Amino acid sequence: MYAMQFTAQSSSNGMVERDFAVGGVPGVLWSPPSGAGRAPLVLMGHGGGNHKKSPAMSGRALRLVAEGGFHVAVIDAPGHGDRPRTAHDEREIAELYRARAAGEPEGPIVVRYNAHLAERAVPEWRATLDALQTLPEIGEAGPVGYFGLNMGTAIGVPLTATDPRITAAVFGLHWPDALADPARRITVPIEFAMQWDDEHIPRASALALFDAFGSQHKTLHVNSGRHKELPRFEADSAVRFFVRHLGRASTPPA
Repeated sequence: MYAMQFTAQSSSNGMVERDFAVGGVPGVLWSPPSGAGRAPLVLMGHGGGNHKKSPAMSGRALRLVAEGGFHVAVIDAPGHGDRPRTAHDEREIAELYRARAAGEPEGPIVVRYNAHLAERAVPEWRATLDALQTLPEIGEAGPVGYFGLNMGTAIGVPLTATDPRITAAVFGLHWPDALADPARRITVPIEFAMQWDDEHIPRASALALFDAFGSQHKTLHVNSGRHKELPRFEADSAVRFFVRHLGRASTPPA
């Protein structure tokens, strides 16, 4: 097991932010103020081209910490944030930009590249979760959720399918091509978001991925709008989802 190394700490907006590294993979852990009791953990996966502290990640973390009392952890995906790109990363990104400039479908490239990233990221996430659960404020027995859209779904679906510690998950905005098989192995509660007018992911594709999940407790959230127009209130819904399925922070002993 890799040890967790904390490299920086700060506090703002009523939550504590700690930078860390596990096996050389950089991450950030947002937590309630010190002195709070043991709390559930939510792992978050960032989108493609972003990083662990992108506005979407810090904004969702603030909601999860403030409204649910959760700990929230994000790591940089391979080739993102503070992690260097490989030659394979550079080729795939160049091909994506070429297709975009030519007006060609991006989906086949994104699906292929995200599947490659997931193969690398899932073991890193499992090692990170091992390390996080050694912290007394999280613990080995505490409930764990996962929240990731776009590339965060591409990584989170195979992660959730293979790690029984994750007991609830929020996914969305992805194609089913590489994810339908692992989705069928997921039986924990699921909330799934899609955009009805998504210019990249056809409605039938998004619905096919939702339908593939093996869970008996899954909810589909459909909003009008294009791929990047997912309403902000879906983040609030995710908080309520995790409160229902993970509980809240416990009260510290007197």
